[in-house]
Amino acid sequence: MASSNWPAVNEADLPHGWVVTTNGRVSGVHEAGAVFDEVPFSDRERLLMDNALTEATRATKVRFNVYIGDLGEDSGRGVESVFPATPEAARSVLIAVDPNTESVEVRSGRDVAERANDRVCQLGATAALSSFRQGELIDGLVSAVRVMAAAIGRV
Repeated sequence: MASSNWPAVNEADLPHGWVVTTNGRVSGVHEAGAVFDEVPFSDRERLLMDNALTEATRATKVRFNVYIGDLGEDSGRGVESVFPATPEAARSVLIAVDPNTESVEVRSGRDVAERANDRVCQLGATAALSSFRQGELIDGLVSAVRVMAAAIGRV
């Protein structure tokens, strides 16, 4: 697969109070008393997703990444352009979802391609689809991560 363009986010472009942590996550704070008007996911959903990603990565030593956004008309080509910019792309798995086209793409990096092979990626996509069809995006992503981590196995 393609090489990584680490970091995927330019720290200079982040708003005041936001940073890229040493493990590649974007972390931010808001002023006390300030209310978020447009948060796409609840605290519970964000916590579920974060826990699933952390547990899967720790258990398998494969970095799990999730992308939710526009992949363009050709989702396969779109994910190929997104994947190299994800954290630790060579040793990671990316689950990309385009809610607009209702497409799911899963890719694995070259260093983990044997463990996260096509069968494992297909298992992840299949695990996500049932929840996606019910309008449960985060539940579907959590299912995909857990199923793939179980199939990859512990190290």
